[in-house]
Amino acid sequence: MAGVHRDTLLRWLRSGSVPEPHRDARGWRVFSPRDTAAVVSYAKGIEPTVDDDPGIRRLQGISWDFATAKTGYLTHNLHPYPAKFIPQIPNALIQELSAVGDTVADIFCGSGTTLLEALQLRRHAVGVDANPLAAMISRAKTTPLETPGLEALEAHRDACRRVAASIEPLTNDLFHGDQPFRSAGWRPAPELSDFWFEPHVVEELAELRHLIDGMTGEAERNLCATVFSSIVVAVSKQDSDTRYVRRDKGLAPGDTIRRYQAQLDTAMAAVQELGALIDEEFSCRVLNADVLEAPDTGPIDLVVTSPPYPNAYSYHLYHRSRLAWLGHDPEQFKRKEIGSHRKYSAKGRGRATPETFQQEFRRIFQWLHERLRDGGYACLVIGDSTIRGERLDNASLLADAGATTGLREVARIKRTIAPTRKAFNPRIGRIKDENILILRKR
Repeated sequence: MAGVHRDTLLRWLRSGSVPEPHRDARGWRVFSPRDTAAVVSYAKGIEPTVDDDPGIRRLQGISWDFATAKTGYLTHNLHPYPAKFIPQIPNALIQELSAVGDTVADIFCGSGTTLLEALQLRRHAVGVDANPLAAMISRAKTTPLETPGLEALEAHRDACRRVAASIEPLTNDLFHGDQPFRSAGWRPAPELSDFWFEPHVVEELAELRHLIDGMTGEAERNLCATVFSSIVVAVSKQDSDTRYVRRDKGLAPGDTIRRYQAQLDTAMAAVQELGALIDEEFSCRVLNADVLEAPDTGPIDLVVTSPPYPNAYSYHLYHRSRLAWLGHDPEQFKRKEIGSHRKYSAKGRGRATPETFQQEFRRIFQWLHERLRDGGYACLVIGDSTIRGERLDNASLLADAGATTGLREVARIKRTIAPTRKAFNPRIGRIKDENILILRKR
């Protein structure tokens, strides 16, 4: 290859001077044109540049707005999740910067958009998120169910239908046999359930959770818990996923169970479609872990993620009701959340600053550098923030953090955000565009 002796090439590979290529089923190295070009460049004493990778050039030629793209296919709409990016973004990055059989990681996996796209494209996937709700959703979105699992869901749906039938349709309360309907199921503490939910909604949610807890299959139970979580805000007094204020929604008795049944029907159809598409050869692991604590992801070939924006959102706040109904303590996630509005809007010496965010990412990039293959890419989709009235260029901040940890910026692509597709804290303004920052391991 390029006149390079075998022993010399092996020495370069061991030292990390050239990227390690993929191996076939027998363990033999298989050099792609990109790998070969890197060896030739190194042999000639040329530092690889952005233009050496045609994948980067193709990415720079894409129109990234995707204004008319459909985003709700397969299980992508299984659960609402604020500020998630559209699937076309990770899809394009995965196609151009990885190969079939690679492992694609999203270290802030949120609702699992990157993970699902990786599986579709015949890659392995691994996700990390400190939010237990995010981990649950990501597992549900990426887990196909076989016939026994689908049959268990049908039985569960029948049980829900029987509960719904026990609610008299013509009364103004949950009465059956002149007695109010009461569930034996667990419910959160009264200070949350009584304040944010109507009494009849509390009883219906408690009964649904009781039925879900009784399911024996882990994958089926996780899917139903995700569907359950998806309706919690809609049947609460919380205005929306992005407005933490109360309002009366006029829910009638039985509406909660009927809404759950409708969502379950949609989820079952989506999971069946997923099972027909995803090759069982490719797997997905989701770790409910704090990325600052260096979770064990195993080797990674490509990272595609949308990290939290400093001061833009507080996931623990808007997921509070869901986390409580699922039996999680929102305060635990609150302490781990990176970039939350609460930390950056706080007053006093302990408040977070742009330096806080950059220091956190230096630690994250140091951890990532140990796991990302030589020559591998880390793609971060991130916009600017406003902190105490000043605009913060997050892409440059992360690029600087990467440069100190062996991750070199090779491209930065700006895209316009559709106004209906990404929500932020209205008090600091809506972000209209964002950057796709691409770093490469040296």
